[in-house]
Amino acid sequence: MSEKSLTEGGMASSSVRQPSAVWGYVAGIVTGVTYGLNPLFAVPLMRRGISVDEILFFRYLLAVAVLGGWLAVRGESFRVSRRQAIRLLILGILFALSSLTLFEAYRYIPSGVATTIVFLYPVLVAVIMVFMRVYPTWQVWLSIVMTFVGVLFLCRSDGEAMLQWRGLALSFGSALAYAMFIVIVNRSRVIRTVSNSLLTFYALLTGSALFLIHSLVGAAEMSGSGAAVSDILFSGLDDISVWGSLVGLAVMPTVVSTATLAMATRIIGATKASVLGVFEPVTAILVGALAFGERITANVVTGILLTMAAITFMIVSSSKGNRIK
Repeated sequence: MSEKSLTEGGMASSSVRQPSAVWGYVAGIVTGVTYGLNPLFAVPLMRRGISVDEILFFRYLLAVAVLGGWLAVRGESFRVSRRQAIRLLILGILFALSSLTLFEAYRYIPSGVATTIVFLYPVLVAVIMVFMRVYPTWQVWLSIVMTFVGVLFLCRSDGEAMLQWRGLALSFGSALAYAMFIVIVNRSRVIRTVSNSLLTFYALLTGSALFLIHSLVGAAEMSGSGAAVSDILFSGLDDISVWGSLVGLAVMPTVVSTATLAMATRIIGATKASVLGVFEPVTAILVGALAFGERITANVVTGILLTMAAITFMIVSSSKGNRIK
């Protein structure tokens, strides 16, 4: 949630032997699991007092280096037209906003719950499409109702206490930003010829620039303009475990997740790859419980099961012409 490119991959020519479907399912599971590892690497960094801007800047920068190197090795051109550059800039802002709001949500609510709420993005895509006069089927409307019932359960961590509204709002904002990202990717003819990898590269590049600027501006406002840029940028990054977490963020839920998503989509199709996305919240919830001692209450379990069932039903029952991944 985050932070994955969801454009439909091009199918190989019929004359080229297709990989076994088993590898497509494996890739889809890996996609969900690796993206669900976001809290495992992000929460310890935040608990050390490292700012979200710093975390996301280095995460994006490292991922840009890996993706850029991969594109260079493949000999893919980095050139885009002016119109494409404008669309890619907008997509990069949405991509970065989705990451920022998700990580900020970790401050207020359990990471597993936050990730589950972000998983609402397929429903939000369907709602946004209504405003574009693309009307969902009854199955989609049923899924939307079930989803909001699930969120109501998630809003109560136990029978009494409500989860902090800030965390819920930030998680919802992350899902909304990601849904808008998907709608633009799938509806814009301008960027239809831009590959998955190149689109993700420019989205991450835009995000890294935004987080760098925001981090420096924020630090300057707090401490004055006398501090060295290097001191501001590397504040708190003085331990090997910190860099290990940053590399983990850049590789697992960013590069690996993106690569395996493209692989799964090409082999088993968009719908089945989408369904396997249910491994994202499941992984995040297990990480929260096992690594950080987050409580898994009956209401949280009920809300998560309702939400994932509703979204899975919506994706499976969607017509082939309106797939969202």
